[in-house]
Amino acid sequence: MYLPTLRALFSLSTHDASAAIHALQTASRYDLALGSIGFTGRFGGLYPIYVRGMAYLAAHQPAEAAGEFQRILDHRSIVLVDPMDAMARLQLARALALAGDARRAQSAYDDFFTLATNADPDIPLLREAHAESARVR
Repeated sequence: MYLPTLRALFSLSTHDASAAIHALQTASRYDLALGSIGFTGRFGGLYPIYVRGMAYLAAHQPAEAAGEFQRILDHRSIVLVDPMDAMARLQLARALALAGDARRAQSAYDDFFTLATNADPDIPLLREAHAESARVR
């Protein structure tokens, strides 16, 4: 599942969203596969889903992107302590805003901000999210 994800990331870096989506098709059957998981968990378990969501955003397909990010949030027990949970919330908010669903987008932004309550307010990603949230209101 990692090789298709890396190929997709390369395609996204060259602004080829359709190639990224295509590269991740082979990984889709393993999206929720855990393999062996230890006490400390495993990072990267849902990265193909996350990157597929990013590819859908890049392809201007916000409904599909929102579906991918929601899949991550629906399987948070796989995510464990990976920052993927927080990033999926932010990307879900962005996808919903792009789809024109302001109410659900604002709710997703609020969920993200709840996780970032104690974060440094000068983190660029957090400042961007606050600006985006203000535009959605």
